[in-house]
Amino acid sequence: MDIQQRIDKIHREQVTEDINDRGYCCVPEVLTDAECDELIAQYGDEDLYRKTINMERYRFGVGEYKYFQYPLPPVIQQLRECVYPQLAVIANKWMQALNIDQQFPENLTALLEHCHAQNQCRPTPLILKYHKGGYNTLHQDLYGAVYFPMQLVLFLNEPDVDYQGGEFVLIEQRPRAQSKAIVLKPRKGDMLLFTTNFRPVKGSKGYYRVNMKHGVSEITSGERHTVGIIFHDAA
Repeated sequence: MDIQQRIDKIHREQVTEDINDRGYCCVPEVLTDAECDELIAQYGDEDLYRKTINMERYRFGVGEYKYFQYPLPPVIQQLRECVYPQLAVIANKWMQALNIDQQFPENLTALLEHCHAQNQCRPTPLILKYHKGGYNTLHQDLYGAVYFPMQLVLFLNEPDVDYQGGEFVLIEQRPRAQSKAIVLKPRKGDMLLFTTNFRPVKGSKGYYRVNMKHGVSEITSGERHTVGIIFHDAA
């Protein structure tokens, strides 16, 4: 099956329920083993990337990531285009629930046109690589005034086989409450959808905003690669 067929098979109601209730949803087996291996094999092809970041230099953690340049690799471009419309429906309902005067367009092309009108023209999809001792500090991928409230990560290695540790961590920060840690370990080929910066949660007096950050726990052995797909472009 091609990417569009795989996305069409996803149970949309379950994705919507999980993201609304938990702020994330893990979808298994979105990429094949061969597609994962190819993305890893292309890590050394510098023609694919616009910028390389040494995480330790900027105190983002320990590891390295590279931003893809346009045109994106076909599998990443297809996923970005196919997943966005489903998430835009959820995002617009979030804006309504929180009384935020903002609506996101139905397709990715229109979102990127809006980004470019605000001088956010640099592609944001990236591939991340960690060795033993690597980790990623808690953060939010905003990149400018225009940002979409959800993003995704594709997992390219098998946990407990290719690497140990390296759990994906989400921190949920509710008002006037202690933060909650969510620790996930998706398998090779899985896609994790999650909240970029905040989501609505229903309380006794209506909906309120819950902030979220994400990061990666320390790799204790092996090597871990992921691809992050952010839907908005960067300033």
